[in-house]
Amino acid sequence: MTKAGNHKTTTVSALVGAPVRDAAGSLLGRVREFAVMPSQDSGRVLGLVLKPSNAVPKEQGSMAPIELIELASDGLRLSSGATLVAPPEDNSLVLLERDLLDQQIIDVNGHKVVRVNDVNLQWEESPDTAKLTLRIAEVEVGLRGAVRRILKGLPHSAVDRVASRTKSSVIPWDFVDIIDPARRVRLKVGQDHLAQMHPSDIADILEDLAPPERQALFESLDEETAAETLEEVEPKLQKSLVQALDSEHVAGIVEEMDPGAAADLLAELPDEKSEAILGEMDPEERQEVEELLEFSQDSAAGRMTTEYIALSAESRVSDVHAALLSFEGDIELITDIYLVGQEGHLSGLVPIVRILLAKPEVPLSGLPPGHLVTCHVDTAGRKVAELFDKYNLRSLPVIDAEKKLIGVVHAEQVIALLRAAS
Repeated sequence: MTKAGNHKTTTVSALVGAPVRDAAGSLLGRVREFAVMPSQDSGRVLGLVLKPSNAVPKEQGSMAPIELIELASDGLRLSSGATLVAPPEDNSLVLLERDLLDQQIIDVNGHKVVRVNDVNLQWEESPDTAKLTLRIAEVEVGLRGAVRRILKGLPHSAVDRVASRTKSSVIPWDFVDIIDPARRVRLKVGQDHLAQMHPSDIADILEDLAPPERQALFESLDEETAAETLEEVEPKLQKSLVQALDSEHVAGIVEEMDPGAAADLLAELPDEKSEAILGEMDPEERQEVEELLEFSQDSAAGRMTTEYIALSAESRVSDVHAALLSFEGDIELITDIYLVGQEGHLSGLVPIVRILLAKPEVPLSGLPPGHLVTCHVDTAGRKVAELFDKYNLRSLPVIDAEKKLIGVVHAEQVIALLRAAS
């Protein structure tokens, strides 16, 4: 046990097996667990749960309340007149050794999943009552905590000496949350912090987590972030995450997704679940997704999105600015503005960079056009990928038999197609 300022620090691994005696020095038992009641104070150890000695009557409890413990020269003692009590019979009771060690939590700064190897504790003395409290300071996720546990059972001085030679990596307890009723842990990530992370980073974290932690983190995301993240994970994991949620919740997420990605997701779900989600969606979004569900997933139409910007050739640059401001899809995917006639026939395209450099009053027909490459709704996914590769495309418009523009395939959809095929 070491001192830090006016406080003494220790660890779960150091205290497990430590003897606890009564005021007269008789052995009551050895520390087996650390009881925490999150509903009262998730950072305070309520008591030390002991493996009682043979001298302790069976009808007596097995927990030493922290406020009744004194730090004596020969270890831990109960204060004069104090006795062991029974641990609380509460489903939310957390036992640190059982419920925290070896659990997975998220290191947001490193964008990775780490494992809890030890828990750093801090003894504090109340200035008013002189009674002790034992608080959780940090969780050790580095090599130092692992070394302590490997060497558990050796003299503490020797363990500390060896462990101090290794790097310490900790996460403050303030950033850790208890998930009830599963008694699991995860990093307490603020929505503002999650919003700053790239969806692919969150997706990587989800894929590394165990199912309970994975589901808890996903359910903590706002609908927009959840939608962007869902588009980044593998179809099998998508299905797992969504099936655990009620249809109304999923509908809110699906409405935030690209319609093409939403259709791909619903196509993987059982018909009953898919229909229930569609039934909870707003009519306009539902119609878009239902139309896309009619197409084969291995076709251009099955990979396209219906979120694009198309204007007449007579429109001006200022009209594009207005369309961009009102666009509800992923604005970062807009690389071209498509030119269509009154019947929706595709006649050309203008790269967005040309438009941004032009004056507001200039008509789109007066700007240098981009090279127009199209594909039919039934074009196979492999052929779509070949077109992207041959012409170095950023996006590919999809037309029907009457040459009407009905959707656009973006490069990220092609990348997803190739990854799925590999």
